[in-house]
Amino acid sequence: MWTNVQFTGTLAGNATGRWFTYGWPTTWHVVWYMMPTSPQPGAPEVDWDVAVERANTTQCTYWLTVKNLTANPVTFEGRYAVLS
Repeated sequence: MWTNVQFTGTLAGNATGRWFTYGWPTTWHVVWYMMPTSPQPGAPEVDWDVAVERANTTQCTYWLTVKNLTANPVTFEGRYAVLS
């Protein structure tokens, strides 16, 4: 297993944004997660969903929708873990 940061993002208060990342091998088991980098203690800051597009027989594209759960701007890292 290995992990890394694919991108960084910023969302205004209560905003939702969508990012994509392409060229991932379809044989890999990839887990996506978002980590806030702007501390705001007391409640969750972001939520996210992952959708997958099979681009061709060997590659896929991940579509990542991130929602800011606060009224304040939030910065975050789009992180991944390759499990296999």
